[in-house]
Order: sequence, then structure tokens, then C-alpha cells
Amino acid sequence: MEEVQKKRILSGIQPSGDLTLGSYLGAIKNWSALADEYDCYYMLADMHTITVRQVPADLRRRTLTQLAAYIACGLDPEKNVLFIQSHVPAHAQLGWVLDCYTMFGELSRMTQFKDKSAKNADNINAGLFTYPALMAADILLYQADLVPVGEDQKQHVEICRDIANRFNGIYGEVFKMPEPYIPKMGARVMSLTSPENKMSKSDKDQNGCVYLLEKPEDIMRKFKKAVTDSEACVRFAPQEKPGVSNLMQIYAVCTGKGIAEIEREFDGRGYGDFKMAVGEAVVETLRPIREETERILADKAYLEGVYRAGAEHASYVANKTLRKVYKKVGFVER
Repeated sequence: MEEVQKKRILSGIQPSGDLTLGSYLGAIKNWSALADEYDCYYMLADMHTITVRQVPADLRRRTLTQLAAYIACGLDPEKNVLFIQSHVPAHAQLGWVLDCYTMFGELSRMTQFKDKSAKNADNINAGLFTYPALMAADILLYQADLVPVGEDQKQHVEICRDIANRFNGIYGEVFKMPEPYIPKMGARVMSLTSPENKMSKSDKDQNGCVYLLEKPEDIMRKFKKAVTDSEACVRFAPQEKPGVSNLMQIYAVCTGKGIAEIEREFDGRGYGDFKMAVGEAVVETLRPIREETERILADKAYLEGVYRAGAEHASYVANKTLRKVYKKVGFVER
């Protein structure tokens, strides 16, 4: 009997800063549950990271720490392909080809280009402008069916589909058309100090962002300072009560409790109790991840074995797509 082929998932996070609670609850936590159902590829997107100037030693450290954290979060290298983007040259090679099939107008409309240009006015480089073509290459190289993204990142998958459609329209069915995969709960964790904004490692107010490997006492301090409102009632109303609703979502994902159950649990209790409970739930959720990440980082040979094997596996799949593309556009075979 013929085995049904699993759908393929590809995603990645830039090692541009330390992983956050938002990265974990919104993305990585959901990834670990997908391995049995899907063929999963997860990359450390270091090539995207250099559109903004990096300290080289810090980038190397963060890349390896992030890989160790991926594994500590439950991404088993035996079940998932874990690799560093720059270790697979096909990303840059296909990225250039797709640059030539991506329109200037499409790139100029990308929200992230506008945001990053505003934040890095002294370094508005070509890579910052053309990164969607490289992102399309990341996805299309692996013929991914699904791309786990936050609600705010659907635009990236949409331009990828536009590029793939344009290429397929000229050369036939070369690329599979990817779909965004958006988890329902915890997909968008907001800042603790400005809950109208997404929790981000680039946030200027570090009290708004909780890091995956942060010390428990620092995590508790940040939750005690978290913004709420004057109503002193724990109820879920994202528009009226963004701070409290964000804390409820975090608590729900960390404890497995439903929103109605949380409202009952804190009925008649103040925000002080509630914020302490959320902080403690986060500390206990992250404690084993921090300890396991530190253990893995100490075993350099193991970590190197993981990223070498990941690059080899990823390269095998990526190069099949690249050879097909090169042939279609008319390059002479090596």
C-alpha cells in the first residue's frame, strides 16, 4: 500500500536578538506538535538578519543559542530538519533568480521595508528592499505546503505566492503554492508595557519583552510592572482591555486553561494576584527550556552534528528545486 506523503512545513526566525516569550508561544511551541503530521523544516534565518548591521560574534552566538533553544523547546532533530540558512547556498542562488521575477512596486509596498527603513534610516540597503525575494526562495526551495506565520506576516506569504505564480505562468508548474498556517491561540503575544504593539526583541522598552532564557526574578519583575487598566476586573476584551486580555492569552497558553475558566478563577481578585499568577506560570513554562538550552550549548560536538546534518538534508531537497529552476530559465548545466 502506498504511503501518503506528508505535507511540508517551512519556517524560520532571525537570530537578530534573543528569542522572546512571543516567539515561543506564537511560533516555536506550536511547531513541536507538528512533526508527527507534517514534514518540518526550520531554519535559523541568519542571511535575513544582516539587512541590519550585526556584531559578528553576537550573531554567531545567537545563532547557536537559538538552535539549542529550538531543540530545548521540543524540536527533535530526528523528526525535524533544523538548519542554518547560510549553510545552504541554494537560498542565495534562488533568491537572485527570484529578484528578477519580483516587481519594484511589489517590494516598495511591503510593510516591513517601511518599518525597518524608518528604524535604520542610515542603512536603507538593497537587501532590506529585496528581502521578500529571498524569503520566497526560502519557502519555494522546499516546495513547502504551509508556512507558519503570525497574522501580521501573511503579507510575506502573499508576495511569495505572487512571485511563484508569475514564474509558474512563464515556465509551467515549477513551484508548489504555499499557504499561511496561523495558530489560533497565542499567535500574537503583545508587549507587556504597550499592549497595542507586538512583543518584539527590538522593543526599546525592555520591560515590555520577556526573553526565553531570562532569569525567573527578572520575568516576575516584568509581569508585576505589566500594563493593565483601571477596571480591576479580569475579563477578556481585546479592544477595551488590551493589557489584561494579552495577559489572559499568555496565561491560557502556559496553563492550558480556557478564557472562561480564567475569568472565573480571578473573579473578585485584584490585578496584583493575577499578574503574579501569570508571571509564575511563565517562569515554570520557561524553566525547563532554559536549563535544557544551557545543557545543549555545553555540548558543542552535538550541536555541530545537528546543524551539519540539517544543512546536508536541506541542501539535498533545495538543490533539486534549484536545478529545475536553472534549467527552466536557460542556464547551462554544470
